[in-house]
Amino acid sequence: MSRPDPNAPPVPDPAALVADLSRAHIAARCLHVIAECGAADAVGDAGASPAEIATHTGLDADALDRMLRLLAAHGIFVRTADGRYAHSAASRLRKTEEPGSLRAYVRMGGMPAFWDKFTELGRTAREGQRRYDMASLVDYFAAHPDEAAIFNAAMVSKSRTVLPAVVAAYDFAPFATIADVGGGRGHLLKLILERSPRARGILFERPHVIADTEPAPRLKLVGGDFFVDAVPAADLYLLMDLLHDWPDTEAALILAAVRRAARPQARLLIVETLVPDTAGPHFGKTVDIIMLAVTGGRERTEAQYAELLAAAGFRLERVLPTASQYSIVEAVGV
Repeated sequence: MSRPDPNAPPVPDPAALVADLSRAHIAARCLHVIAECGAADAVGDAGASPAEIATHTGLDADALDRMLRLLAAHGIFVRTADGRYAHSAASRLRKTEEPGSLRAYVRMGGMPAFWDKFTELGRTAREGQRRYDMASLVDYFAAHPDEAAIFNAAMVSKSRTVLPAVVAAYDFAPFATIADVGGGRGHLLKLILERSPRARGILFERPHVIADTEPAPRLKLVGGDFFVDAVPAADLYLLMDLLHDWPDTEAALILAAVRRAARPQARLLIVETLVPDTAGPHFGKTVDIIMLAVTGGRERTEAQYAELLAAAGFRLERVLPTASQYSIVEAVGV
């Protein structure tokens, strides 16, 4: 009989594990509400009472106190002996102007475009078919500009930590022309161009996104739809947080469009959170369910990417880790 590993993490009590998971949405929902009302801004550096925070946020003082008390139990805010609240390192990240602020990112998770989809997750599971797709999310944001602004701010806040890790993990210097397909407002490509002074970039995005994108040196802005229009020719292609928005059928169409446009010897970088084959919690497994509920897409394993790429005429050459939750899947044409 093998001996237990003394360095292994303790095994949680099964009943406690199930109970805790069944209630996990409660703290998360409190976090959404507190981020939405701006309570972290109201606390300030000197701390504040529930009544003072309520005055600034418009929430009921008693309800606010009870939600903050729960969050403080998880390390978000500090509840002092006299019932006031002060900042912890985690709660400071909910302040709007704090460097590295995650307020917009938390608000995104709680806004109807995302939260409401999880109330329908049971139906999605029963039907086995996607009820929403990325196109419907784009249409929703067009009709709800306030939520669209939160989403855009959340993507910017995420990019502050993720993009430097991605750019540091790969040598972009050999490539003369780099195209970012579906690259939003070009934050990744702009950072690459800053660090690769000989390269030129092409941002290929929907026309209304291009119209809202700030120009940059050596960056060409091209409006188009990768399902309809020809993708620009380039030596290196970037697909970040794009394929996970779509199920395999549409993801294959995107890859095929890139393959048709790619110059000889061109390379493709897919920047996504991969689902590991190992057991245990992982960010990719959580994001996979967000995709299931919100866009009908999915996160994928390395093997699943290899299969998708092969069908489109690419060969998966290697997977590079980054100092973030993202990996870089590098592929070449065959």
